[in-house]
Amino acid sequence: MSENLKNILVVKLSAIGDVIHALPVSYAIKETFPDAHLTWVVEPPAYDLLKMNPCIDEIILFEKKKFKSFSGFIKSFFPFRKELQQKSYDAVLDLQGLFKSAAIAFFAQSNIKLGICNMRELSNKVSTPVIGEHAQGHIVERYLDTARAIGCRVDKVVFPIEISAEESLKAIEIMMQAGLDESKPYVVFAIGANWNNKRWRTEFFAELGDWLYSLKVTPVIIGGGQTDFSRASDIYDLMQLPPVNLVNKTNLPQLAYVIKKSRLVIGGDTGPVHLAAGLGIRTLMLMGPTDANRNGPYGQIQNAIEVDRDCKGCWKRACPKREDCLEKISVKQVQEKILSMP
Repeated sequence: MSENLKNILVVKLSAIGDVIHALPVSYAIKETFPDAHLTWVVEPPAYDLLKMNPCIDEIILFEKKKFKSFSGFIKSFFPFRKELQQKSYDAVLDLQGLFKSAAIAFFAQSNIKLGICNMRELSNKVSTPVIGEHAQGHIVERYLDTARAIGCRVDKVVFPIEISAEESLKAIEIMMQAGLDESKPYVVFAIGANWNNKRWRTEFFAELGDWLYSLKVTPVIIGGGQTDFSRASDIYDLMQLPPVNLVNKTNLPQLAYVIKKSRLVIGGDTGPVHLAAGLGIRTLMLMGPTDANRNGPYGQIQNAIEVDRDCKGCWKRACPKREDCLEKISVKQVQEKILSMP
């Protein structure tokens, strides 16, 4: 591959956890090609995450909702294509591997279009899948294999995430208003997930929270949206002492600050937990429908607890057996894992 790559396009749209997994690609590109102009196409939920990444020079926002109606498509397509085609690219990396990302890669002007090893929805007809040495490994390494394919060296895996001073100060203010003193030890509970079967029971979080209080450690609940708000209320009602509740109170940079100052983050296979791993914070992931080999906390796979079921790692959004997937991960198991962490 050429050593003179000047313009590189990465297409990784969503969700937040998946975009976090792809961040080391940006570092690898800049490490190898420091003068390259790196453009990244992303959807709104992960936009703030990319704004925190100093390795990205330009962000193109893909607002999928605008393309769903015929009138919206006509109105949005040509401005988006114009922005995408303002420059030609020496390489395009489709790290999404779906029809929507393939459409973007198709209109991007480049002679080199590569994608991840397990591309779907005919995306492999636009970009060539990279079947690298990590094709059966962690998703972070699978993404990095595409960077390696354009000549990037990966001397170390870095998640480039910087929290601005302004957002840090806002986060401190939010924490203080909620009664959280960052100078004292606290553990973050990431209680939500896009898939219902990735969520640990609220009564288990409540029991664990009471136990943490007995150790002079404050439990802090994070999340966003109505479902997380309701789950946080349930946990609040079940606990002997109320936890600190930050659900719906932080944006992504502020949440990153809260996580970065914590002693430990606990939750399912979801964005905030992967964010914790990327920030180098101790991370305990509770896993059922997805597997640790591919999606566990990167660099801390030993801190994943996989449910004791024959069907674990089924990769189904809803249990065909209508069972509570993570029910068999007990509070005692989590307590023992926490106590065993260095």
